[in-house]
Amino acid sequence: MQRQAYVPGLAALAAALVLGLTGCSSGGGSGTGAVDSKAGPAAPAAPPGRYRTLFEPCGAVPQNTLRDLLPGAAQLPDEERIAVYRGAAAVTYDTDRRVGCSWKADTPDAMHRLRLDIERVVSYDPAVSDDDRAQEVFSRKQLAADLPQPPPPPQSPASPSGSAGNTAGNTSGSPSATASGSALPGNDPATQSPAQTPTAAPTTGLEPRVLQGLGQVAFLDDALSPGGANGRHRTVSVVFRTSNVVVTVEYVEQATGSAEAPDSRELQEKAQNLARLLAERLEE
Repeated sequence: MQRQAYVPGLAALAAALVLGLTGCSSGGGSGTGAVDSKAGPAAPAAPPGRYRTLFEPCGAVPQNTLRDLLPGAAQLPDEERIAVYRGAAAVTYDTDRRVGCSWKADTPDAMHRLRLDIERVVSYDPAVSDDDRAQEVFSRKQLAADLPQPPPPPQSPASPSGSAGNTAGNTSGSPSATASGSALPGNDPATQSPAQTPTAAPTTGLEPRVLQGLGQVAFLDDALSPGGANGRHRTVSVVFRTSNVVVTVEYVEQATGSAEAPDSRELQEKAQNLARLLAERLEE
């Protein structure tokens, strides 16, 4: 029987190749596992807004409210009055994202305009919620309105305890120091004038301001235009946000000729009442 030749060198080389391949495979697997373990779970997406659609704005204002806001319409013929109350819908490309409506009616003494703008805000950044993005839209509108700063709180009068302590300290010191101090000009209380406290300008409560109890955040702006050939007109705007929807109510009255400027209190009350109706509609 012929025996096969045994070659020690070839056997050792084959064993080394097998061990090398096994080591590379196990090393590559452990390396991949280490990278995956460091990646961690993905961050959760920001929650969506409450609203997915918008209501039809021209039909959202009750007719009795329109009668109050547009007094000139009552004098029109039936067909024209119905057309005024129907309103004119704003042209938008997506009525689930933005809608609007406007109305107008004139009288011999004044003309009135009403406009609604309702925007549903959607965030395309998964890290930013729809509500936060809507707050950015609201904040830009508030910044553009340039609301005046509220007056500072009144300052409390200075406590006399500090003067009493200083007097007690001076009494314990040398008499010459006390005498010289009292002789200095301006130290005599009888000759000193009271401190002048700055007084804030008087307010009427009708200034542009932040509103409470309307949506989550709200503000009111009131602007009176200077007189011109067509008279003066006042524009009152109420803007509020509820979740991811921002609503703007704009009410304008223009006095014709030499008539007095439109009354601020009346226009503000009417605009706020309509804004509350729309806020209630959003809660339905």
